[in-house]
Amino acid sequence: MAKKNEQAPKHWADIYAEKVIREKGDKPLYTCASGITPSGTVHIGNFREIISVDLVVRALREMGKQVRFIYSWDDYDVFRKVPKNMPEPELLAKYLRYPIVLVPDTTGRADNYARGNEIDVERELPKVGIHPEYIYQAARYRASEYADGIRMALEKRDEIKAILDKYRTEPLPDTWLPISVFSSFTHKDTTTVLSWDGEWGITYRDDSTGQTETIDLRKTSLAKLPWRVDWPMRWKREQVDFEPAGKDHHSEGGSFDTSKEVVELFGGHAPVSFQYDFISIKGHGGKISSSSGDVVSLPDVLEIYTPEVTRYMFVGTKPNSEFSISFDLDVLKLYEDYDNCERITFGLLPVKEERKAYETRIYQLSQVDKVPETISYQIPFRHLCNLLQIHGMDVDAVVKSLPDVKPEQLDRLVAKATCARNWIEKYAPEDFKFHLQTEKDEKVGVGGNEKQAIGNLAALVGKMDGMDRKAFTEAMYACATDAGLETGAFFTVVYKVLIGKEKGPKLADFIRTCGKDKVLPILQRYL
Repeated sequence: MAKKNEQAPKHWADIYAEKVIREKGDKPLYTCASGITPSGTVHIGNFREIISVDLVVRALREMGKQVRFIYSWDDYDVFRKVPKNMPEPELLAKYLRYPIVLVPDTTGRADNYARGNEIDVERELPKVGIHPEYIYQAARYRASEYADGIRMALEKRDEIKAILDKYRTEPLPDTWLPISVFSSFTHKDTTTVLSWDGEWGITYRDDSTGQTETIDLRKTSLAKLPWRVDWPMRWKREQVDFEPAGKDHHSEGGSFDTSKEVVELFGGHAPVSFQYDFISIKGHGGKISSSSGDVVSLPDVLEIYTPEVTRYMFVGTKPNSEFSISFDLDVLKLYEDYDNCERITFGLLPVKEERKAYETRIYQLSQVDKVPETISYQIPFRHLCNLLQIHGMDVDAVVKSLPDVKPEQLDRLVAKATCARNWIEKYAPEDFKFHLQTEKDEKVGVGGNEKQAIGNLAALVGKMDGMDRKAFTEAMYACATDAGLETGAFFTVVYKVLIGKEKGPKLADFIRTCGKDKVLPILQRYL
């Protein structure tokens, strides 16, 4: 039993916000960062980092702090692999080893491949309440904005090499320089840096053509730093205080380990961070990957889960816990969990005070904007799915059929019903789906006792208005008994008559929900 003075556990976002303040000190502005290479469809696994940062940003702001939330598009990275979900793969293959910002967008949506993958995310993030400041690294590199950072890395190449070599099985060659160059002759990164003049000049060779060229770091659009030097350089430049990363970066000797040492050479310090785990899609297994193209994106998730429930999945799970996003019957359970969290928050589901405080915090962080003053219309997702199928998948008809929907609940109800319709149409198992039979559907065969029981049920349905649930259920069972029909056989034939299947939703409640105007004409086909 919990002690009376027991406090609710703090949410992990609040814990990390406090850690940022504690470790970085009291600052007029805190910078929280995230980023990704748009090498393919930006998937829901990438979203885990974005929302993890957003939650810490929210927690800091609620503590009265000014926060800058930056999101870097690493669109000057190399195009290494053609994802299988991209159109015109043969054309894209011709651009391998180019910077992705110079690869064409074969979807026809944007000026280049990178931008085509960026716009989906930038359009969708506001729907889930996330509004970062975007930084486009290709634009910065090509405008030579990082010339000073590149030169500093070159000046400290020996120290950087020593740090990197600590974590390598074989040391880098003595001629190694912390810079890569895209060829002006072929646009590819298949080049060898030959020399640095000690100031701004870099001479490189295009390995495929043999041509050489000397470029000025202050004027060129061709040079960039390798990832393990680029990342800490930007930490210093942007004064990043918090940035999480996946377990690939956080593995021992990974890019975070090296970057937190390299950043000191730039005169900065590593941000507060944590490792977040990967997300899998139920039934897929393993890590999802943009470069493979076998992904589920945020727009895919938002078709099935409302923005609040989408946030709830991540808010309610610790970042270092792996979890699966499901599109099967688990969808029903997740909506139920969110609804319970909401009811606890609004005091409609009594729980201990410490649990209420924790669930309320989860609910707060799950909202797109501010916490609504009115609870959403409380209808289970499963029941909503049944209503949609009863009403021919017409969301408006379902909403009109529901009593006491308040104006401030309407938008959330429509959003939930739309997600339910999408789920039924795209992912629901076949035995979950049904439609009320019409004159166009072939009649099922019924025997004498079955026909009599259907007649009894039709008479009952004709007078069921005003009957309570218990009275109707007892009378429905009597329809079978009076016809000399076993209950199981009665249920089977009624389901066949109503929806063309042997099983379906709980029969008494289903008939009452459909109403006599829908049920009676179907039953009368057999009389």
